[in-house]
Amino acid sequence: MDEAIDQAIVLYFKAPHSFTAEDVVEFQCHGGSVVAGMVLQTLLHYGVRLANPGEFSKRAFLNGRIDLSEAEAIAALIETKSVDAAKMLTRQLKGELRNFVLHVRNLLVEILAFVEVNIDYAEEDLPLDMMDQIKIKLDALSKDLLKTYESSQRRQGLINGFKIAIVGKPNVGKSSLLNTLLSYDRAIISNIAGTTRDTIEEELRIGTHLVKIVDTAGIRQAHDAIEKIGIERSILAIEESEIVIAMFDNSRVCDHEDEEILNLLSQYSADKKILMVLNKTDLASCFDTKRLGKEFIALECQKDAQHIIEALHSILDQTTHEDNLLLTSQRQIDAVRKTYENVKASYALLGEGELELFAFHLNDAIMAISSISMAFERDEILDKMFGQFCLGK
Repeated sequence: MDEAIDQAIVLYFKAPHSFTAEDVVEFQCHGGSVVAGMVLQTLLHYGVRLANPGEFSKRAFLNGRIDLSEAEAIAALIETKSVDAAKMLTRQLKGELRNFVLHVRNLLVEILAFVEVNIDYAEEDLPLDMMDQIKIKLDALSKDLLKTYESSQRRQGLINGFKIAIVGKPNVGKSSLLNTLLSYDRAIISNIAGTTRDTIEEELRIGTHLVKIVDTAGIRQAHDAIEKIGIERSILAIEESEIVIAMFDNSRVCDHEDEEILNLLSQYSADKKILMVLNKTDLASCFDTKRLGKEFIALECQKDAQHIIEALHSILDQTTHEDNLLLTSQRQIDAVRKTYENVKASYALLGEGELELFAFHLNDAIMAISSISMAFERDEILDKMFGQFCLGK
């Protein structure tokens, strides 16, 4: 390697078209060294070209050294900011997802072969319990697929960062809590209700977890058109978040606005973790705490939010420590969902004796699960996927 660099430097000084001093300065400003710039420029002059974005990974994929799931893991690993995501993606690079896909595909192919035999050789003596065996296998497979799908949906925050929405009626201290969690004044704080008109989103690290904290506009009946848009975005933030911090004011009586927020949160209680926070507990107590249930966090205004951080840390740890396979892209999640839907449909048709339709859905299931790790037929899709990589990777 050292000899090759020495030769490149010698070639540089013999090259008829050398680059200027300004080129060297520009290269240094971008973090490079003069010698490295000289070597690179010389190599380019004698016919070497820079690799395209994702070219090395694409070549490895096309040559069968890695599959599509491993290529996606490489791209995600380059961009990730989360320690937990890096660990999960490393598992995928070691072939965890590839092995899962092969297991599901081989099982589906085996079942399809049994049914094809039954269709083509119905007059032959076949094992009487064959259909029962197939049903047992399909039932177990559908449960496994559903478990993987739901777990991956729930833990997508490991890859992109968990989203946490802070909600409540106006002037309960949402922006103050955001500033406390971030340890600097990111949001404007005012005694005037409705100060926050739009969502404010910032990244924060809690332990090893990367999270996105979203401060929302106060939820209430609004007549101002701009405030209405802000409230609509607040509700959207709840829908998009994995965790919701619902804040209520201890110094004010629980009113119809608080009740509306509680009713709204009840619609998401099955799918999201909701932390009830009673703010301003240093003031005279007027709020009916029974409305918050048995578990809520008491928080003094403008004080340390360590109890909230600890609660969030505990929730995030529980999610991270699940040992189920994690699908790391929406494409993979959609593929498993389609596989599951086709397996369920084929199971129902098998009970009705519709073997041709059963085989049709099973073929679709095989195609769906195989798309996770096998090549696309259209080159432009591959170009688009690998083009998102950083240069050369």
